[in-house]
Amino acid sequence: MAARTTAQCISRREFTLAAAMAVLSGVAISVTACGGSDSASPASPSPASPSPASTGGDKTGTISANHGHTAVIASAQLGASGGITLNIQGSAGHPHTVALSGSDLAAIAANQRVSKESSNDAGHTHTVTFN
Repeated sequence: MAARTTAQCISRREFTLAAAMAVLSGVAISVTACGGSDSASPASPSPASPSPASTGGDKTGTISANHGHTAVIASAQLGASGGITLNIQGSAGHPHTVALSGSDLAAIAANQRVSKESSNDAGHTHTVTFN
């Protein structure tokens, strides 16, 4: 088998997203070594897909019409009484943000469903749902 070039490598974020999507769809993942930099390539769009798996007490949101965005609230951010603005760009080629109030964060921490619309960037928005 021929060695992969740097242009054929994917970033850790892209691999994590692909792995999460494969696990959710029941597809096997094959891992091959690849050196070089973390060059980015766009992720495939999907109707509504979760962000890559979070760690510890982090909360991961599901994003409508997702095409590479990720929405993860770090466990340390869940207690922010004044709220936060969450950047959900992920591996997408453009940014979006989601404003979450202190009461939104408290509800998410208590495993209650919270849905918010993202900022309008690149001519569109996404609905981000936690829990």
